[in-house]
Amino acid sequence: MTSPSRRPIRNIVIAGGGTAGWMTAAGLSRFLREQPTTVTLVESDEIGTIGVGEASLTLLAHFNHMLGIDEADFIRKTQATFKLGIQFNDWRHKGHSCFHPFGRYGQNIDLCEFHHHWLRLRAAGQGGSLDDYNLNTVLALGNRFSPPVKDLGSPLSGLAHAYHFDASLYARYLRDYAEARGITRVEGRIVEVHQQPESGFVTGLSLKDGQRIDGDLFIDCSGFRGLLIEETLKTGYVDWTGLLPCDRAVAVPSRRGDSPLTPYTRATAREAGWQWRIPLQHRTGNGYIYASGHISDDQAAQALLDTLDGEALADPRVIRFFTGRRAKAWNRNVVAIGLAAGFLEPLESTSIHLIQKGVVKLLQCLPDMDFAPSLADEFNRQTAFDYEDVRDFLVLHYKLTQREDTEFWRYNRHDTVSDSLRDRMELFAATGRLFINEHELFKTASWLAILTGFGIEPRGYDPMADALPFADVSHALIRMRTMIAQAAVQQPDHAAFIARHCAAH
Repeated sequence: MTSPSRRPIRNIVIAGGGTAGWMTAAGLSRFLREQPTTVTLVESDEIGTIGVGEASLTLLAHFNHMLGIDEADFIRKTQATFKLGIQFNDWRHKGHSCFHPFGRYGQNIDLCEFHHHWLRLRAAGQGGSLDDYNLNTVLALGNRFSPPVKDLGSPLSGLAHAYHFDASLYARYLRDYAEARGITRVEGRIVEVHQQPESGFVTGLSLKDGQRIDGDLFIDCSGFRGLLIEETLKTGYVDWTGLLPCDRAVAVPSRRGDSPLTPYTRATAREAGWQWRIPLQHRTGNGYIYASGHISDDQAAQALLDTLDGEALADPRVIRFFTGRRAKAWNRNVVAIGLAAGFLEPLESTSIHLIQKGVVKLLQCLPDMDFAPSLADEFNRQTAFDYEDVRDFLVLHYKLTQREDTEFWRYNRHDTVSDSLRDRMELFAATGRLFINEHELFKTASWLAILTGFGIEPRGYDPMADALPFADVSHALIRMRTMIAQAAVQQPDHAAFIARHCAAH
């Protein structure tokens, strides 16, 4: 039987470096190493990178593992710390705090999810705080850390962690990784994009110094500009500023000083947006995401400087953005990854994750020279789902606020939401039930953390929870939170763990 003819991609060109460009290059270098494909990355030292995405989700550990990267080496060389979750301050109302942890709450009993048993006890005035059933939360709020263990009988087996890291150092780390595996970096500013007249496919890039870089497949990692996907191909943009109205960020690093090395990101609600605090080994990353219609750039910068817990190490830098996504992340022979594909504010540290998802999807959907339209359609469908999935979870934070103290919060609280988000909120409020699609990024524990942490108390719970004697369930939950408390107090301080195992040189 004759095998079908294949015309493999011979030359892949990545336009732009930074985190997106070098994550893409690293992924391609790892998984195309046996293919007759050359990969060239073009970037210019004249063009700065955004470089403020310094927190990740747990899946970055899987990406690094996929590349064969040693975790301790990564942490040392990117000045990283561990991240067990996100603390939200002043969101529900001023003075209120709640925690969104990675990792599960409690353990399911029979066919019923854990939180329904907890809701049953809560209805009877028992059960305690939901936080007591999550080891990530208990560890984080005690500034302790431990990696997970393989013993399924230990509470530590359910731990999950992400990282805080210096994004520019991570890009440098991946550049070294990719170049060692055959990726070619070309320094230069792109001044012209060449296209095939009939198809509109991109054929090459001309650089300021006169070089021309030709390719078959082009990856646009040029940031918000979208040099290939938008300026050249006019793909179009789906604007979500009506759902997430923040359109600016001001960022500044600060000295760590004597501040505890917290194993969590802090997101504090402010008058016209929210402020992030991300602790690294050598400094603290800070930023204020805000709506420019409610506060000026200078006012936002000053508000940020006034709330730092250490000396500022640079002048505040203002970043303008439009929330949304490209109408297509894959158009003709151009695939956009990172900011070129879209932007959602970093409230849940999803920017690096969306880059990672783009890289993995690219590897799964890598075309040949036929560029089957159905392949691009599937890539675009999955990308749209990923962005819309994250968008709804971010919108949830704003819709649950009880704040009415500024026009910004009044607007966000009463603005519209998508039908899917409204249905999920109403179902949980009525029954305590959460039905999560397997492809969604945020699973039951994440939705449970934000919905309950921001004040929704379900009126009911799964009747299956009533199948067991009340006393048995009460005793089981007491054992769960006791085991978690005992396990947490035995773990080392976060800073001490890093100093012992993976301190930066």
